[in-house]
Amino acid sequence: MTTYRVTARRWERGWELHIEGMGVTQCRRLTEAEEMVRDYLALDTGADPDSLDVVITPVVDADVAETRRAVEAAMRAQRMAAARSRATARRLRSLGLSGREIAMVLGVSPQRVSQLSKEQAS
Repeated sequence: MTTYRVTARRWERGWELHIEGMGVTQCRRLTEAEEMVRDYLALDTGADPDSLDVVITPVVDADVAETRRAVEAAMRAQRMAAARSRATARRLRSLGLSGREIAMVLGVSPQRVSQLSKEQAS
């Protein structure tokens, strides 16, 4: 399946939707962008609009892009911290520490230790 990458740029009447390698269309609201792109591509390619893989990246200014990068980095860090927490809780449990002791060592609640134990079993 082809992925159609779209850059959405703000302008006075809404959004310009630059479809990589295909063309440009417009919409008034960003919430309408995906449907507009699907319709545009369906007319151009003859494909069923629901079968198209569309990725829209809104571009407003550098601050927005930097903020998105920071949010993505935070999400990656959160996933890594969760994985480390599960591994550490498992290791501490194997050393004979109780759930409450593990909670004190990791600085989390006993309920979180219980969650970590369930997550590692999955």
